[in-house]
Amino acid sequence: MKKQLLLIVFFFSFFCIGIIAQNTDTVNIVTENISTLSEQEPVYIIFQGDTLFPLYAHFGPFTPEERAGVITDHLNSLANELTTVEDSFSIVDKFNYSLVFYKGFSLMSISDEDVAPLGIPRTQAVKAYVESIKTSFKKHIEHKSAKDWLINIGLTILTLFGLVIIFYLVNRLFKWLNHRLSQYEKNLKRKRTSLFRYLAPKGPDSFFIFLSSIVKYALIILILVLYLPLLFSFMPWTKGIVEQFYGYIADPVKFVLYGIWNFLPNLFFIIIILLIARYFVRILSYASGEIEKEKLKIKGFHKDWAKPTTNILKVIIYAFALVFIFPYLPGSDSPAFQGVSIFLGVLFSLGSTSAIANLVAGIVITYMRPFMIGDRVKIGTTIGTVVEKSMLVTKIRTLKNEEVTIPNAQIINTHLLNYSNNAKELGIILYTSVTIGYDVPWQTVNDLLLKAAKKTKSLSRDNKPFILHKSLNDFYVEYELNVYTRQVNKMTLLYSELNKNILESFNEAGVEILSPHYNALRDGNPSTIHSEEIPDAKNPVEKVIDKVTGKK
Repeated sequence: MKKQLLLIVFFFSFFCIGIIAQNTDTVNIVTENISTLSEQEPVYIIFQGDTLFPLYAHFGPFTPEERAGVITDHLNSLANELTTVEDSFSIVDKFNYSLVFYKGFSLMSISDEDVAPLGIPRTQAVKAYVESIKTSFKKHIEHKSAKDWLINIGLTILTLFGLVIIFYLVNRLFKWLNHRLSQYEKNLKRKRTSLFRYLAPKGPDSFFIFLSSIVKYALIILILVLYLPLLFSFMPWTKGIVEQFYGYIADPVKFVLYGIWNFLPNLFFIIIILLIARYFVRILSYASGEIEKEKLKIKGFHKDWAKPTTNILKVIIYAFALVFIFPYLPGSDSPAFQGVSIFLGVLFSLGSTSAIANLVAGIVITYMRPFMIGDRVKIGTTIGTVVEKSMLVTKIRTLKNEEVTIPNAQIINTHLLNYSNNAKELGIILYTSVTIGYDVPWQTVNDLLLKAAKKTKSLSRDNKPFILHKSLNDFYVEYELNVYTRQVNKMTLLYSELNKNILESFNEAGVEILSPHYNALRDGNPSTIHSEEIPDAKNPVEKVIDKVTGKK
């Protein structure tokens, strides 16, 4: 029992000695850390020549020197903007450090290690630091006297005056330079062997002066960019205006430049696709030109089909190219881009209904070939020569030299007469009608009409003219004279000449041409034939009176 008691006392004594030794080591470590901080040279925060407070420890990866530099910069930046010191400091305490703010602007952070050598609590030390900052700010504001304001205003005015002088010198320099360039350009243009005569753009404006103006305005912009920060740097309230304005400009420019840089790989794909499409289009254009010149002939393919067919194939090729290019366009997968594409597609569909109808009609007309450029046609009530034919409209020059534009859809939906289609081979028949009374034998009428046709020039002599007896009306017979001609462009003149010759032939023979509603009453009305062509043009009543009275 005594041995057991001695053993328990021994272990208890050993355990107590270990605890005491451990506590002694911990105290020694803390003491060594504190002594180490105390022995370390502090880094002081100095503002406007005043020493505010020291820093002893690292904070994260930052050394005391780096922290002191950052805190000093913050204080200087804030002090330059202040006109009064407001009670807007705030302290945020964390686990082992405190943050100090002024109107939401972070000034500094203080850790427990920073205040350990002082031997006071961290919260008390931080409050003392804030009070020293307030005192230094107030002192700084008091030093801003009227003299400082006058100096800043004077520097601003002087800087502005310097900017005016710079602009004046720039204008004088370029005025002298433009005069010299103008003389130099005139001398170049006078030289016959000068290559500049052929490279310079035509017109009254000087090419060199134009380039000089571009350089001048670029130089002015550069001067403003470099000079404005200096001009607005003297007053506290204008110091950050230019930097802020440049920031507004720089952010979009950076965004655009970065977008262009990121777009470069896709741009190479787009260029390759366009080059391939362009290569196919050049092949088609070359083949189209050969077909139009009839150097290349394809059975059943007319030469006037070459150009419209090429245009249609060009649209198809570029449409496929656009389909391949679309995924490589910037923002093509964004909902906004897709929404705009759908909107434009719907807008195009609703607004181009008639245009699409005319386009389809133009394609049909192209391959139906109802007329060619230069043909004399009649479309609806319009008669003229086709001067232009496109996919959307057809232009006709009328007999009065008027140009009429007709939509192709209207041509498809109406009847069309082509006078030139068979004119060269068969000739076209011109026809005109006359109405003659029953008292004139039809053989006489036929002879007179054939005589008039023979007197008309520019008619075809290969095919003989012929006469049709169209109708037997109540008071007259209708005769139709038909003649051939291959000169369809002279149709109007030929009709005029033919009608004139008919009128002369019938008047010479003493045969009246009766209009459809003219009644040939022989109870005293005069003849319709001109009196100079018929000597005895008196009416029957006058003849009876002359016979009774004995007049001759």
